[in-house]
Amino acid sequence: MAKTLIKNGTVVNATGTAQADVLIDGETIAAVLAPGSTLLGFDVERNVDTVLDAAGKYVIPGGVDAHTHMEMPFGGTNASDTFETGTRAAAWGGTTTIVDFAVQYPHESVLDRYGAWQEKAAGQCAIDYGFHQILSDVQPSSLTAMDELIDEGVTSFKLFMAYKGVFLSDDGQILRAFQKGAENGALMMMHAENGAVIDVLVEQALAAGNTSPLHHGLTRPWQAEEEATHRAIMIADLTGAPLYVVHVSAKQAVEQIAAARDRGSNVFGETCPQYLYLSLEDQLGASSEEWGSFEGAKWVCSTPLRSKAEGHQHHMWQALRTNDLQMVSTDHCPFCMRGQKDMGLNDFSRIPNGIGSVEHRMDLLYQGVVDGRITLPRWVEITSTTPARMFGMYGRKGVIQPGADGDVVIYDPAGHTSIGVGEGRSHHMAMDYSAWEGFEIAGHVDTVLSRGKVIVDETGYIGTKGDGRYVKRGLSQYLV
Repeated sequence: MAKTLIKNGTVVNATGTAQADVLIDGETIAAVLAPGSTLLGFDVERNVDTVLDAAGKYVIPGGVDAHTHMEMPFGGTNASDTFETGTRAAAWGGTTTIVDFAVQYPHESVLDRYGAWQEKAAGQCAIDYGFHQILSDVQPSSLTAMDELIDEGVTSFKLFMAYKGVFLSDDGQILRAFQKGAENGALMMMHAENGAVIDVLVEQALAAGNTSPLHHGLTRPWQAEEEATHRAIMIADLTGAPLYVVHVSAKQAVEQIAAARDRGSNVFGETCPQYLYLSLEDQLGASSEEWGSFEGAKWVCSTPLRSKAEGHQHHMWQALRTNDLQMVSTDHCPFCMRGQKDMGLNDFSRIPNGIGSVEHRMDLLYQGVVDGRITLPRWVEITSTTPARMFGMYGRKGVIQPGADGDVVIYDPAGHTSIGVGEGRSHHMAMDYSAWEGFEIAGHVDTVLSRGKVIVDETGYIGTKGDGRYVKRGLSQYLV
């Protein structure tokens, strides 16, 4: 097996930083050594196949994005990234593992849909991948399937409190699924928005002739997110199931999660880059006269962007520092403006909900380090270590230590990344625009290794589809 030595770098784990060399033997990390040291009397550098010099750079565990939607059918179309294009873009940005969602719609077999997602991904992925399972109508067969999928390494299940007729489960169905999660140890995930309230507000907005993208956010108010978050927490409390709230965007929802955690509950939450950096004001162009512009469709996602004036973005960063929110995923669900987002040109409710960010998460969060919002170890913790622990992959993923997979990123703090579409800018997702156009990052992903193989270097992407393997996950390693 080929051996690789990464020398002279600063190794960053969630626990801290150290000057160290990293020896990778085949697909796994064999040793983390003091710079220039020997191993069992051998000169390490003279006994390896490849030496990568990381002087002046950070050596970090590959990113783990635990919330993506490749090829997802939604709103009459499909997410524009395939497993091939989406995972290749992720690799460009320093992410070496994703956890995607197998989707079950009402009256479909949960196991059949899981099998369909396995078929979609097999042989296509540039990096390693796992699956969560979405449950819509929770029937007795769904509960049986939960047990079977645990054995397949699918140990987390997502339900929705919104999207009537598509994903929404009523509280009784949620209760039954949570009872099963409490029994078999699964982590229950929740899209927490009050769908009934939102549906009425959308109907009223359209009836009043308010059809432009700005009304997407206005009809999904923070109160609908806070209420649903509280309701999910109460059902989790009743059943004893661990709860993970996805794409938290409202500070009031964070407060509900923090209160539950203060009571000792196994309640967790993620936020996404868009809720840290983008705002309703940015989307709406509230300081201009062009409130009817369709440009805002680029940032239509659910939960929606929140008002900067109300302090939501500041609160998300604060919650990441205090661990009231535990990690950052992307909710990567990309759609093109032409032929997809423009389906809602005269009706905002028909705009496919989603933003593409899988390529940029590591960079955007590193900018938080540069700006003094988080520390280097916390950067690694919220983008790699905690996702690995939360979803049963830690030890293999999320850490630079002997025995872990050789998923390693060499990151240059003296480098620069210009996000956006066009020459000299970083954009490899299958989209005709970037939600992050014009963002400048004071850092750069230099080299990416996936299980010991270099898949990105100074020449660009040098991996191949099929490099990635399915990760059979264990139960969550983050419970209190």
